[in-house]
Amino acid sequence: MIAIMRKILLYFSLKYQGDYKKIYQAIKQKEKVAPKDLIDIEQKILSQYVTLIDPNYPELLKNIYNPPWVLYYYGDLSLLNHSHLIALIGTRNPSLYGKEMCESLVKELKSTPCCLISGLAKGIDGLVHHYALMHQIKTIAVLGSGIDYCYPKKNQDLYQRIKQEGLLISEYPNKKIPLPIDFLLRNRLIAACCHHLVVIEASFHSGTMNTVTYALEYGKDVGCVPTMANQKSGCNYLIKQGAKLIEEAKDILE
Repeated sequence: MIAIMRKILLYFSLKYQGDYKKIYQAIKQKEKVAPKDLIDIEQKILSQYVTLIDPNYPELLKNIYNPPWVLYYYGDLSLLNHSHLIALIGTRNPSLYGKEMCESLVKELKSTPCCLISGLAKGIDGLVHHYALMHQIKTIAVLGSGIDYCYPKKNQDLYQRIKQEGLLISEYPNKKIPLPIDFLLRNRLIAACCHHLVVIEASFHSGTMNTVTYALEYGKDVGCVPTMANQKSGCNYLIKQGAKLIEEAKDILE
């Protein structure tokens, strides 16, 4: 029975391209699935996958309101059981200061037993993965696109390296091209998968701040790297609201 249910969840996930609400409605309304549609269904994906009813489904994701019905992945899924999961995120258009702080924090974290999470996006996210791999720190990339679709294309080399040396995850199958809403929904997974969330640089209205909202909802520790007082900074705003001020790696570990 469990084996059949797994295939049904995979079938709905493929049919509705990972859309949580549509899959939910299909299950709620007991949408019929023909037995022939389940034959060799695993051959319709290249990646590995785990469903919400599997015993090895990541515990951190089970605790959120709308966990992915199916999580597609490449790499070491056990990294999501790491004892020190730290998400480092930030703007797609970082300043020189933001880039330098990103490099500095990741370099300092290499002497600690941690795993770094980010979104493989342009800017700070991509730099986090880049420096993590450089310093041989395990890293997890949470995609807003299909598991087999690297976005942005300029991060293709990072995508391939993380696929081999870390963990790539997505709730979207195959080569699904991302929509803007997919990245906002992806942010809930970044927040859910970490123990601590650190914002390196962000504007007030951004996907980064959206991730912070999820992290606070999930009761995660949030820290921010401060920026200059004469700049409109999402980080400084969050620090005023109670986020921990992060100047060096030990501030995160405390």
